[in-house]
Amino acid sequence: MLAATAQAAVSFTVQAPRQVVEGNKFNVTFVLENAEGSGFVAPEVGGAVKIYGPALSTSYSSSWVNGKTSKSSSQEYTMIYKASRAGKCTVGSASITVGGQRMTTKPFTVEVLPPDQAEARERQRRSQVQYDDPSTQSADKAVSANDLFVRIEMSKPRVYEQQAVVCTIKLYTKYQVSQFIPTLQPSFDGFLIEEIPMQPSLNNVEHVNGQNYMVAVLKKCLLYPQQSGKLTITSGNYDVNVVQYEQFRTPFGTMQQPVERKLQVKSNQATINILPLPEPRPSSFTGAVGKFNVTTTLKPASLKTYQAATFSYVISGSGNIKYIKAPSVTFPSQFDVYDPKNNVSVNAGGGDMSGTVTIDYTFIPQYAGDFDIPAGEFTYFDPDAGRYETIPVAGRHLTVAKGEGTPSNHYRLKNMDIRHIKTGDLHQQRAQHYMVDGWSYWLWYLLPLLAMAGLMAYYRKQIKERANVSLMRTKRASKVATKRLKNARALAARGDRTAFYAELLTAAWGYLSDKLTIPVSELSKDNIATELEAYGVDQSLRERTLHLLDDAEFAQYAPELASQPMDQVLDEAAAVIDSLEKVKKAKQPTS
Repeated sequence: MLAATAQAAVSFTVQAPRQVVEGNKFNVTFVLENAEGSGFVAPEVGGAVKIYGPALSTSYSSSWVNGKTSKSSSQEYTMIYKASRAGKCTVGSASITVGGQRMTTKPFTVEVLPPDQAEARERQRRSQVQYDDPSTQSADKAVSANDLFVRIEMSKPRVYEQQAVVCTIKLYTKYQVSQFIPTLQPSFDGFLIEEIPMQPSLNNVEHVNGQNYMVAVLKKCLLYPQQSGKLTITSGNYDVNVVQYEQFRTPFGTMQQPVERKLQVKSNQATINILPLPEPRPSSFTGAVGKFNVTTTLKPASLKTYQAATFSYVISGSGNIKYIKAPSVTFPSQFDVYDPKNNVSVNAGGGDMSGTVTIDYTFIPQYAGDFDIPAGEFTYFDPDAGRYETIPVAGRHLTVAKGEGTPSNHYRLKNMDIRHIKTGDLHQQRAQHYMVDGWSYWLWYLLPLLAMAGLMAYYRKQIKERANVSLMRTKRASKVATKRLKNARALAARGDRTAFYAELLTAAWGYLSDKLTIPVSELSKDNIATELEAYGVDQSLRERTLHLLDDAEFAQYAPELASQPMDQVLDEAAAVIDSLEKVKKAKQPTS
């Protein structure tokens, strides 16, 4: 049987520490894998002194799996250096010849940290804890606030309202940490927070106040202040288990055994000054702080009546882009306009959020002709320049062709309050006789008085309710909606989706207008949401109500895209109305 041999890739790489302490030794190893080389040339090194090398070691290995043989080999050239001064130690390229060709490594740098600023090194090892020396981390020593602490750091001492500041929470320790549990997180009152994802690990060394610490970033986030003045980030509490070493003598010498100690650590507080945005603020300023660009788009390019179109603001740049409010756009009154929707695509990093937010304004032309969306402005505050910047937004001329369909239910409802004056023959007649001369006149005059006397007690109870127009509208809201839903059910049975959704919307909008006593001309989802909350409707039912309106409006103009069966939609509408009828109106505060 023949065995196949796998050929491994040839590589020439370098292995070295990222950080060392001034005066300490460190190894740099150059590894040639899966080849035999010759003529090794050591690199030039700045900021360190070579003590030994290069020392060559060679290794070979082979394996046989499923009829395939794989072989690998390596040549390692090890150099020992001593860091001579704090700063950056630059290690140049090393080279070696393999098969007649020269291979080189990439240059790199090693960060050289200054030594702890205390007494001589040997005395420090006996009295002060060193992060890289377990013999100084004995269990008989108390863990001081200088050996382990949590610090909240802010990237800037002062910023403007809505300007980003980076908040970093770090753990500094000279001991290995076996467990870290936050028991009370710092609070960020007055800020909007955008988390920067990361995985905490003790993989860095920092020099702080003359001492070296292992450092882990516990939390990093962007903070956007919402008010001016002095804002404080409160301290957090943490339970930390550190590893110390218990030393004992044996016949073979002094041995060390790791033991854990549980500590409770409290971080510092961090305070930052928030500057108010300059006054006066331009009328076109909606809260954008940073640096932005703006473009607009219109889809589709060819407009027809009763067909949905979208006018979009595309805002790109960096700053509080995720929290920008939709600019005000003036559409022709002949258009049925819906609430704007935001599509956000941003990344948090580099000290701020950057990306794009697209604000879509959906509208449906109700008449053919030529129309204009007037020019506008987008204003943002540039915190680096300390001033407002205004970007002109060009207007749009729209030509709307005649399309198929009927005016939208939403548009018709907004125009139901004012009725046309009735014209034509009113069938008026002129009477020539006098009823006062007949006995029947006086009889019909007397009977209502007698009936009124008999029903006085009943009318006394009802008179207040009949005088309350809002209450009467609310009482009849359910009956009117039920009648319209019955008509919608008949349309659903015939399979007429367009007429079904039109009747369903009429029922829903009409019911909410009567129930909440909102004039039809003022009906909007914002007003409905506000009045439902004031009425005492909980958030879940409010969201169901607005979701029903959204789905029905979408299905009315694109019934072929509506996936939910009409019977289910009708049942949901009936369930929403039934739930609203069960809500007891909240008492309004008296002034």
